[in-house]
Amino acid sequence: MKKIMIILGATIAILGFFGCESMDTPSDLSSIETTEEGEKSMTQKVVKSEEDWKKILSQEQYRVLRKAGTERPFTGKYNDHYEEGIYVCGACGTPLFSSKAKYDHKTGWPSYTSAIDENNIEYRNDFSLGMKRIEVRCAVCGSHLGHVFDDGPTPTHKHFCINSLAMDFKPASESKGIKKNESSPSEEMAIFAAGCFWGVEHKFRQIDGVISTTVGYTGGHTENPAYKQVCSNTTGHAEAIQIIFDPTRVSYEELLRIFFLMHDPTQINRQGPDVGSQYRSAIFYHDEEQKTAAKKMIANLEKSGKFKKPIATQVVPAKEFYKAEEYHQQYIEKQTKSKGKK
Repeated sequence: MKKIMIILGATIAILGFFGCESMDTPSDLSSIETTEEGEKSMTQKVVKSEEDWKKILSQEQYRVLRKAGTERPFTGKYNDHYEEGIYVCGACGTPLFSSKAKYDHKTGWPSYTSAIDENNIEYRNDFSLGMKRIEVRCAVCGSHLGHVFDDGPTPTHKHFCINSLAMDFKPASESKGIKKNESSPSEEMAIFAAGCFWGVEHKFRQIDGVISTTVGYTGGHTENPAYKQVCSNTTGHAEAIQIIFDPTRVSYEELLRIFFLMHDPTQINRQGPDVGSQYRSAIFYHDEEQKTAAKKMIANLEKSGKFKKPIATQVVPAKEFYKAEEYHQQYIEKQTKSKGKK
């Protein structure tokens, strides 16, 4: 009996360690073509001996990338990382995932809805835990990255569950010119500030074509601000929402229209009872197209006479976006669910 309990305890510990990596087999990933060990690929390969890999990788990187290991959940440096840029293979530097495809699956590992280029990754059937899973590897060097499941958000429904140790990150300023697969699902980012971000996020999440939302702080000068700091009106940051959307289903112009409908853009440094520069109205554009669209929308609204006062909305370049504390994320939905349980 004692031996049985020891074995049972060890089994539970192993399953807890593998977490996301040991999820049940995806119910429908029929569009994914898997390859067998040793099967040739059209992608040019990087070939090194295991001794050479050990020389350039840390011990933990080698365990994950070359021995198909798994890092513990919520410990990876990229789990809560949302800077704009590209995630590349930690072994050979091949571009793998864009920050625009990243979202929080709440399983403890970096999660993505799609790869930058399907030619840069390959899939293999994995039966290592007594169940069928689909392993994701770098197509260039063959290194293990993680697994893919079908419980992700629209439009792909894919959930690439990837180890932080398997990747390096290249900020947007360094990743210009990296080729993206034009056939990959289209995703763009928008950042707006329109008062308290709880209600703003809740409204945008109802829009068809919005893939994911994150509330946070941006536009100021304080690094990694906390909510209380932002509320002190000394950081320069605004409460804002970062939106990942599918432009084939909802345009940036439509998001702008909704943005101006959901708040009073003529108020300066406030929305209703909320007063302070953190509640200002602002559009943080990522490129000239977004800037032009925002300016045009404001000009048209001014001409329409819809507002009796001048529009005070700022149109400024996007700066680093700092994700707000977890309890702020989808706050209204959490409160609704909590009340429903009582």
